[in-house]
Amino acid sequence: MEQALDKSRYIVGMRVDGSDYEKTVPRILSLAQGNCGAYVCVATVHMVMEAYDDPQFRSIVNGSDIVTSDGMPLVWGLRMLGVKDAQRVYGPDLTLFVCEQAAHEGIPLGFYGGSPPVLDRLLDRLRSRYPRLRIAYCCSPPFRELSAEEKEHILQAIRESGAKILFIGLGCPKQERWMAEHKEKIEAVMIGVGAAFDFIAASKPKAPHWIQMAGLEWLFRLGTEPRRLWKRYLYQNPRFLYYFTLQLLRSKEHR
Repeated sequence: MEQALDKSRYIVGMRVDGSDYEKTVPRILSLAQGNCGAYVCVATVHMVMEAYDDPQFRSIVNGSDIVTSDGMPLVWGLRMLGVKDAQRVYGPDLTLFVCEQAAHEGIPLGFYGGSPPVLDRLLDRLRSRYPRLRIAYCCSPPFRELSAEEKEHILQAIRESGAKILFIGLGCPKQERWMAEHKEKIEAVMIGVGAAFDFIAASKPKAPHWIQMAGLEWLFRLGTEPRRLWKRYLYQNPRFLYYFTLQLLRSKEHR
């Protein structure tokens, strides 16, 4: 069931919640303390276009508990659609803010995804930054389809760990599908943070703040990983601009 908030809007058919860190972090901790499955999507233009092309995936995102506006184009889109105070809720920063508050409140965390070296560096940095952090679970799954037995083993380990917040770093759309599939099987709030593991672990360079706020992070990332990311940005970004412009024009026609 879709759970749109008062400040939610549908951008090219996909729900995005207008919010900020001050509202999002407490909501995540509240979900974590509710002892039930929930999931958070950290939305970018890439996610919007994946949702546009795949109705099933769109339903997964629209049915999540929170959809943050990670990409600046989505923040601008929210503002154009009437959410004037919409702010960016960036995956790596959201991860750190949640970890900080979870350490303060003693909430156990889990981490699923990333390569073994990246996950090791990530956990070392987080432990150094937040000495009281309770890391109950971590797993770097193999880059292949898991067997039914392996999947059940992972789910059992997550459940037995007691983790109440589970960060998922599998990349979009894989992590969103994973969270939706396991919402009823894991009593934790899952947050799909994409490349946040790599950025916090410093295994990939992060764009300077001014580039992020100018909405040009995609260009920075394209320059660092052109072979992997060219299609995502050079194909999907113009399509997003086209379809969102159509949406704005249609909304003006109906005023």
